[in-house]
Amino acid sequence: MDIKQIQELVKLINKTNIGEITIEEEGIKITVKQKKDPVQHIIAGGQSGQIYSNQPQQPAAPQIPPPAATITAPPAEAPKSDNYITIKSPMIGTFYRQSGPGKPIFVNVGDEVTQGKVVCIIEAMKLFNEIESEVKGKIVKVLVEDSSPVEYDQPLFLVDPS
Repeated sequence: MDIKQIQELVKLINKTNIGEITIEEEGIKITVKQKKDPVQHIIAGGQSGQIYSNQPQQPAAPQIPPPAATITAPPAEAPKSDNYITIKSPMIGTFYRQSGPGKPIFVNVGDEVTQGKVVCIIEAMKLFNEIESEVKGKIVKVLVEDSSPVEYDQPLFLVDPS
């Protein structure tokens, strides 16, 4: 496995928010773990090393950028009501409110949605997955910033079904 493959592996982890991945190839084992602090651990061929973002590149351990931090809006800002339904992310990926730059936003606060209406796109491993509403109602709150990473089962929208 060469440096470019390792860098692609780290990029994949950054985009998908996978916590840890281990790959074993031709007797070489590489483990990449995503942490909250900017430290990346790589174990290659039984030797381990830590790579810090401020260290120069070394031949034994390539410099790899740290994983991106996930920022979530505080739930205290959400409107308080027990009858709201939450549309949740069915997968890990990157949340987009529109199908592309310059395209209209799928839904805004106050918009009516019906079952089957596309409310956002989640990109996972270069695939753009349209997320459809499973409920009928009015969008009360968008809980995720555009172009931000989302986790499986993370709340995306609050819908008032009345």
